[in-house]
Amino acid sequence: MNYVSVIIPYYKKRNYIKKTINSIINQTYKKLEIIIIYDDENHSDLQFIKKLKSQDKRIKLIINTKSLGAGISRNIGISSAKGKFIAFLDADDLWKKNKIKLQLNHMIRNNLDISHTDYEILKTYQKNKKIIKARTFVDYKKLLFSCDIGLSTVMLKKKIISRNCQFPNLKTKEDFVLWLLILKKNIKIGSLNKNLTTWRKLDNSLSSSIFQKLKDGYTLYYQYMNFNFFKSFLYLLILSINSFKKI
Repeated sequence: MNYVSVIIPYYKKRNYIKKTINSIINQTYKKLEIIIIYDDENHSDLQFIKKLKSQDKRIKLIINTKSLGAGISRNIGISSAKGKFIAFLDADDLWKKNKIKLQLNHMIRNNLDISHTDYEILKTYQKNKKIIKARTFVDYKKLLFSCDIGLSTVMLKKKIISRNCQFPNLKTKEDFVLWLLILKKNIKIGSLNKNLTTWRKLDNSLSSSIFQKLKDGYTLYYQYMNFNFFKSFLYLLILSINSFKKI
């Protein structure tokens, strides 16, 4: 049976993390470890997280000495992971109980190194959920205009992560960069058309997050895709329009 490592960066999600952890513990697939990377210099939630850790021996806790961001924290988690397969889950998202089992079987059956699934968007104070359908990607150019891969739906083989193919040091869009880097290595990103994840759309500081997303989006195209200024700006504009349409 294949071992799966679940990576969760933690930063100020106390109101959600317990349900997130329970959605992993209650998985029908049991051969897994849960790696929480505590990424908050303020340790006010640390005892709470340690209490959660004590409820299941499969939970491991890594405490960053300073806040490094979700992407770098995931890299730290991956480096200490024992699993052949890595699954990502944000600290406020949820999995359906058969998520790992169905996705792992799908990957093995189809000889995939990485896959993602359909997911639902749950907005605060809103009952209706929008479903985002997963698509198979072979050419990175097909993904450039819209990040249509939900991070918390992704499972991959640890072997495809390397020094030149890992989460970059960005506050946002770090997952988008990694998917593009993987595709540029001619690794197909497979899809499983089953809704197995709930992504919470939380009401954060909208103005600051929009500025950060624009900044990181430009960096994605200019630095990581090596586009010139004008092409980077154009792609960023299209990306922003598509992001608003999706939500």
